[in-house]
Amino acid sequence: MTVHVDLNISLDGYATTTDQTPENPFGDDWGRLVAAYTATRTMQERIFGDTSGAGTTGVDEKYAAAYFDGIGAEIMGAGMFGLHLHGEDPDWRGWWGEEPPFQVPVFVLTHASRPSIAFDNGTVFHFLEATPEEALRRASEAAGGRDVRIGGGVDVVRQFLAAGLVDRLHVGIAPILLGRGENLWKELRGLEAGCEVTSEVAESGTIHVTFRRR
Repeated sequence: MTVHVDLNISLDGYATTTDQTPENPFGDDWGRLVAAYTATRTMQERIFGDTSGAGTTGVDEKYAAAYFDGIGAEIMGAGMFGLHLHGEDPDWRGWWGEEPPFQVPVFVLTHASRPSIAFDNGTVFHFLEATPEEALRRASEAAGGRDVRIGGGVDVVRQFLAAGLVDRLHVGIAPILLGRGENLWKELRGLEAGCEVTSEVAESGTIHVTFRRR
């Protein structure tokens, strides 16, 4: 089993945006940050339900396809699930409608107790209060020998990186500057030590950098 992280970040290291409004909860900057990923064939199919084969097929697509490959369980923070905006709504089922793209058990880290939510496509959201080590143990058991992905948000990812629990970190560095938000690299000086680091530039200008723990 391998523990994966895949994130989109800006040239200056930000993995979150700050231009959200109630009317535009993701903000315009988020679309810029993930534009190359969402344009790929894999993401068009898994996120937007477009099975026509539309979407880019170059280097970005290679990493988008790898995002789902071999994953048996996912861990995410409460904000990624949307509880920062919808925590008081008992009927909130996440951003993804009735066909979430995960298709595996997902463990949402939160201080609020909520019943699990199951979808027909195999996605099941479980809500738990746990340390990174405890959450990874639960996810590993559910993954049944397959890999575990730490999906986000950035604070959750930093916790797992700081605890030394991540085997492979991939960042798609979008060629944009954000200047503010949550910086992935905060307090992670020297993260590259003990890692094999590779990089590849996509047709979109996105720089794909991968850290593999030796």
